[in-house]
Amino acid sequence: MTALEERDSSDLTGLGYAQQLHRGLGPFASFASGFSFVSILTTVFQLFIIGYGFGGPAYIWTWPIVFVGQFCVCLVFAELAATYPIAGAIYQWSRRVSNDPIGWMAGWLMQIGYIVSVAAIAIALQAVLPEVWSGFQLVGGDPDPTSPTGALNAIVLGSICIALCIVIASFGVTRMAWVTRTGVTIEIVGVLVVVVLLFTHAQRGPEVVLETNGVQGDGSYVWPFLASMLMAAYVMYGFDSAAELSEETGDPRRTAPQAIIRCMLLSGVGGLLLILAALVASPDLAAPEMSSVGIAWVVTSQLGDVLGRIVLAVVAISIFSAALAIAASATRVMFSMARDGRLPFSRVLAHVSPRTKTPIWSGVVVGVLSIGVLLINLGQTSVFTSVTSISVVIVYLAYLFVTVPRLWHRLRRSARHEADPAHFSLGRWGLPVNVVAVVFGVFLLVNIGWPRQAVYDPDGSSVVLQYSAPLAVVVVVVLGLGAYAVMRRQARDATPVERH
Repeated sequence: MTALEERDSSDLTGLGYAQQLHRGLGPFASFASGFSFVSILTTVFQLFIIGYGFGGPAYIWTWPIVFVGQFCVCLVFAELAATYPIAGAIYQWSRRVSNDPIGWMAGWLMQIGYIVSVAAIAIALQAVLPEVWSGFQLVGGDPDPTSPTGALNAIVLGSICIALCIVIASFGVTRMAWVTRTGVTIEIVGVLVVVVLLFTHAQRGPEVVLETNGVQGDGSYVWPFLASMLMAAYVMYGFDSAAELSEETGDPRRTAPQAIIRCMLLSGVGGLLLILAALVASPDLAAPEMSSVGIAWVVTSQLGDVLGRIVLAVVAISIFSAALAIAASATRVMFSMARDGRLPFSRVLAHVSPRTKTPIWSGVVVGVLSIGVLLINLGQTSVFTSVTSISVVIVYLAYLFVTVPRLWHRLRRSARHEADPAHFSLGRWGLPVNVVAVVFGVFLLVNIGWPRQAVYDPDGSSVVLQYSAPLAVVVVVVLGLGAYAVMRRQARDATPVERH
């Protein structure tokens, strides 16, 4: 063990835990885990149609607005990552800046949000792989994700993707990091190439960002604009996943905060350029394909079928890398909560392989549950879309379980949880940044969860689906309270696994 590893292990012991996981991640691997989660090439390609469909070209202005709000959240998290470099980041931060019940609820919410996110990103392969090669339509029939055969094939491809992610992760964090580093490198190069090529095929100038395509009709553009903001909100979360691997990162008090911030900055700039490039290069802004196929249609129309397929293949690589990163984050949250004796079968879930120094059983459970979520898509694609949206609402709620109590300490000028300037500190900017993080977090939570029929029940077939977001939040929180009560009773008779 090197001197740095000994120092990091001693530091972790001071925070209450023994070093069990392997510290095999450097700065780029830490950054890659966060960037893979956000995965702008995947999410912007996948979700462009939501923003454009609701807001037209001018929806691009929602991107910098959401970025500013989420970057403030990112900065608050970066401080906490430097103060508490522990796996299960949101769960650990929340319970330390608030109390155990609130922290447990934050972990509960993040666990659910992550597991659904793994399924949501894996199922996106259906929109890409059959377009690259028809042979990826394994069950035959129509590859359209909304068709019965397309929905079934999406489950098959998604399940294969998740299974591979769990197998790779079981070999240890260094091998997993090699995959995410490779995926991120390919993704960054892919974004740069697509942006440059689309700008060289520009059909109009940047003034396109002022056009609305008349989506507001005779009313105000405010409402379509707010609805189109969902696209950016769906993309810009998960940057905290770099902190989930803190116990496997060298010098995490410095490395994790830097990784989180770099992830957000690069994602913000890259995503904005990608959207703008698609708008200026589109063959026809009024074409229905802009709201149904999105950037993939612009790429294949302007760059040709062969180059378009290559770009889509890069997107598929990014999807796999993202699924691997999200599954790893979900596994670390489950491991961290189990290590504290806060989950059923905690001893098994907190077990770390002596050979790979990885929580394998937590990863297997995450994989099985994620594949279970995929099965919702069997003949019920509209329900799966709603569930995916709900998972984002749940994650944003979990974020507030960190930013709100952190703001409370700042307002009281409490010395608790003070950031160390030697690692990362907002200093006098901490209070205003934290205020923006909380206010904007509440705004996004309400905006995403607002029961818009076009989002949650596009077919207009179910009032329950339309109001599924607020209903789901209530159900998840109530179940969480019940589960916490059970865990607390069990904890009275058991000591935390490997806890010091």
